[in-house]
Amino acid sequence: MAINLNAFVEDFKRTNWRDPGTWGALPMVVVLLAILIALPVAGYFLIWSDQLDTLEHGRAAEEKLKQDYLNKKKQAVNLDLHKQQLREIDTQFGALLKQLPNKAQMDALLVDINQAGLGRGLQFELFRPAAQENTREFYAELPIQVKVVGTYHDMGAFASDVGQLSRIVTLNDVAIDAGKDGNLTMDATARTFRYLDDDEVAAQRKSAAAAKKGAAKK
Repeated sequence: MAINLNAFVEDFKRTNWRDPGTWGALPMVVVLLAILIALPVAGYFLIWSDQLDTLEHGRAAEEKLKQDYLNKKKQAVNLDLHKQQLREIDTQFGALLKQLPNKAQMDALLVDINQAGLGRGLQFELFRPAAQENTREFYAELPIQVKVVGTYHDMGAFASDVGQLSRIVTLNDVAIDAGKDGNLTMDATARTFRYLDDDEVAAQRKSAAAAKKGAAKK
């Protein structure tokens, strides 16, 4: 069956769009199709689009809550293990802290270092603690310039004795020179450490906070 396009065009031209009762079949079908297409499109942009966005956000929030739940569940399952590890860390930290003298014990530690050298027959030409400590977060470091003269064996024994002291002492920047009399001269920096008391820690934190505040103002 042939389709007369001219008849369709003429039918549209004769249509009184203000009076639907006079519309022919073809204009009526076209208008109905346009309405059927326009309604879903308008509904999507005016209503469903926001709802779909809300749904998507809800799904993302649900996924995040699920992940948070799984993470907390893992933490709860391993809570006893974490508590045990924390107790072990506290014990180890306490053991290390006991190896650091307090401020009142520093003089005794300096005597121990000196006696370790004298006990091995070394001659001290220099034993000079630094005038100022290097302060860290919870401890202070005291460098000591040391110069001793003696045999290689005695120096090795002295270094071993220092390493076995009940307090932490390290020998750094070691330089050994041979003397004319067959003895050796050792220059080194002995570093010992002490923990800060509560008042010193509080003062240090206060000073750090003030410095940070001053830097922020700049």
